[in-house]
Amino acid sequence: MSSENSLDDEDTFKILISTDIHLGYLEKDAIRGSDSFNTLKEILECAKENQVDLILLGGDLFHENKPSRRCLHTCITMMRKYCMGDSPVTFNILSDQTINFNTTQFPWVNYQDENLNISIPVFSIHGNHDDPTGAEGLCALDLLSASGLVNHFGHSHSVERIEISPILLQKGSTKLALYGLGSIPDERLYRMFVNKQVTMLRPKEDQDNWFNLFAIHQNRSKHGPTNYIPEQFLDDFIDLVVWGHEHECLITPTRNEQQLFYVTQPGSSVATSLSPGEATKKHIGLLRVKGRKMNLQKIPLKTVRQFFIQDVVLADYEDLFTPDTPQVTKKVENLCFAKVSEMLEEAERERLGCPLTPEKPLVRLRVDYSGGFETFNTSRFSQKFVDRVANPKDIIHFLRKREQKEGVKDELNVDYSKLVKPAAVEGLRVEDLVKQYFEAAEQKVQLSLLTEQGMGKAIQEFVDKDEKDAIEELITYQLEKTQRHLQSRGVTTEQDIDAEIQKFRDSKKNTTEEEDDIKEAMNRARAHRMERGDLDLSVEPADVTMDSDEDSGVLPAPTRGRGRGGGRGRGSRGGARGRGSAASEAKPAGRGRGRSQRSAPASQTRNIFQAFQATSQRPQIGGSTSSAAEEVIIEDSDEDIPVMKATRPPPRSSSSSFPKYGSQSQSQTSRGVAFDDSDEEDDPFKGHSRGSRR
Repeated sequence: MSSENSLDDEDTFKILISTDIHLGYLEKDAIRGSDSFNTLKEILECAKENQVDLILLGGDLFHENKPSRRCLHTCITMMRKYCMGDSPVTFNILSDQTINFNTTQFPWVNYQDENLNISIPVFSIHGNHDDPTGAEGLCALDLLSASGLVNHFGHSHSVERIEISPILLQKGSTKLALYGLGSIPDERLYRMFVNKQVTMLRPKEDQDNWFNLFAIHQNRSKHGPTNYIPEQFLDDFIDLVVWGHEHECLITPTRNEQQLFYVTQPGSSVATSLSPGEATKKHIGLLRVKGRKMNLQKIPLKTVRQFFIQDVVLADYEDLFTPDTPQVTKKVENLCFAKVSEMLEEAERERLGCPLTPEKPLVRLRVDYSGGFETFNTSRFSQKFVDRVANPKDIIHFLRKREQKEGVKDELNVDYSKLVKPAAVEGLRVEDLVKQYFEAAEQKVQLSLLTEQGMGKAIQEFVDKDEKDAIEELITYQLEKTQRHLQSRGVTTEQDIDAEIQKFRDSKKNTTEEEDDIKEAMNRARAHRMERGDLDLSVEPADVTMDSDEDSGVLPAPTRGRGRGGGRGRGSRGGARGRGSAASEAKPAGRGRGRSQRSAPASQTRNIFQAFQATSQRPQIGGSTSSAAEEVIIEDSDEDIPVMKATRPPPRSSSSSFPKYGSQSQSQTSRGVAFDDSDEEDDPFKGHSRGSRR
């Protein structure tokens, strides 16, 4: 460290880089509750020990959007302890701070506030966990910003166009342009990049003398067609990108050969999921910048809880057992016990000489039991390690492969080796399946009215959220909108109609208008459900068995809640109180128990194929609708009660659209940056210069 300190002169920026601290994660857990707080303390101690000029956080400082009082109190206490002091700040800010810090009533950097005594300024963008919400667009970082502990930057207020204005810092002869962009939904930001609606501003003077550092918090790995941000979208004048949100620690800078910049991914400082990416050793980075050269030193974190993960495929142990082996389940359990014990022994060896490392590690064993094997009782298995691991409830994770028919055209000539696929494909969503289907489908079965994105979203709502009106409403909404468009264009012939529909559909692809149409259709579907008073559309009208004080023969819409209204289904409450003992005998039908015999209406148990056919069966808006009464016979009741189907209210019509703006193309200049491997102990500013840009 002595040689490095001797090179830390008045022209060298020293920046501590960290992302995804997730403060407050599992704070109520008896074993892991203090992990995130201990790691933040270590990070701040490291910054003070190395006498850094500033700390740069890449988002997700907090795990929750609304942190608890304990979480906020601990964070404020530690930042006040380690970031306040008499040590002078030796760099200046040259840019317009009212633009850089536009989320606070104190639009200047905290160390220049005459009422504060800051020794280590903290600059942070927000992540997807602590993102701004509400009408005021505030987040937890804004509380720290108002208290003078954190400089929150990179917050974009516009959903139509983003202009990223850098914070211009200067220390001696070194000039640093710090760019930041807080978390934005990946699909939206992807579309804005494609439409040239994201602009990174540059200094007017001496553009070639600035080192450009960019902090971003988005998906880096591809989780879907547009659910990530490709590195190629970023401007090529950037020298180093600090990428947050991805939890795998890949802190060693990697060079993007197309854009010719470097990317560092510090990863999270606490494991928030038991996945392989979290098992990588956790680090933070100490970045040194002098002129146009940089050096990144990896600093391992000592307070991070150890995490070991291993995969076991039972079919690979044919020499020990097969599915037909006697007591095979017991032998499988013994194998898993041995594997977990091996990981605990490895954890014990690594923990020697590291008193700051928590005693109990995280252990995950993923067991593939495909091929006819049976699972064993994981709760009983976990009891054997309850005093040795930090996650005794989820040590074992069983998974298996399933058969999927893919591209099978000839039943006589089938390649059965291609039929076995993993049961769960990571990152594959309903929208992706819909898009893949239509990409591989023939021309005659392609969509002519809806877009693939709209259909995928509607099916996702149907599958994930049980929104049974989603597909029907999307088809109806697009049909009505297309009809209005054709009427306004005055198209009459069948050939012209087909061409105009295709043109109208293609013009909306990957635009704000397409998203607005989808959103409006989904809002209509939710409105229908709410107006019916149904939280679950699969509720059967026969669940209501109470008599009414009025002999109308029509009962209110049923609900599954535990409220005390007329839809409770318990004869002794609600509207049945006035009937005396006659109503109190019909208890079993309230939740479908007892000897009740019910005939569920077919419209209440629709499948996904019937949802496409429902558009032709909808009642006309404004017209009177009636449905035939269905008899529900309750054996324990005194009399038969006719139950009427509830009719659907007319949909609410609303429209919203966003104006579309063009974008200005940005000139980009060729840049170069020298990089030196952090593992070497020589001069950190040596290194090969970057080649000329293509």
